[in-house]
Amino acid sequence: MTEQVTPLLSQLLTSWISGEESEEFPLANLSNAAAILFENLADVNWAGFYLYNQTKDELILGPFLGKAAVVRSKPGSGVVGQGYESQESIIVADVHQHPGHIACDSASNAEIVIPLTRANGEKLGVIDIDSPHTNRFTDQDKADLEHFAQTLLAYI
Repeated sequence: MTEQVTPLLSQLLTSWISGEESEEFPLANLSNAAAILFENLADVNWAGFYLYNQTKDELILGPFLGKAAVVRSKPGSGVVGQGYESQESIIVADVHQHPGHIACDSASNAEIVIPLTRANGEKLGVIDIDSPHTNRFTDQDKADLEHFAQTLLAYI
């Protein structure tokens, strides 16, 4: 039987949160998670979070690194809203060919969105990462980022 290996991004996140003893500070953990993604993924120009606001029924910009971004997105709208609504990870090889893509940074050419959903079904938002390179994100990236999302959920 093959042993499951924890992806490096998840290891970095757990080590950082444990080292900082920040388990009870969700905003700090989201902020450092964005930095870990931005600094450790090659060829990305934006990494961060959109968090669901039940009162507004919108995804609201959360901690991120990159150029200024759209603040509000409706569930189902754009790649972020589509990922949130479908609760499935989405890899977009070329954002210019994706129906409904909402452009924030004209340099972005590829995108990946990973839902953040608790085991009880509570939908918190999504991880959103952009790249200036088409076809940047792979199935392995998706698997690693899904693991990262599950790791992060314990700390937010």
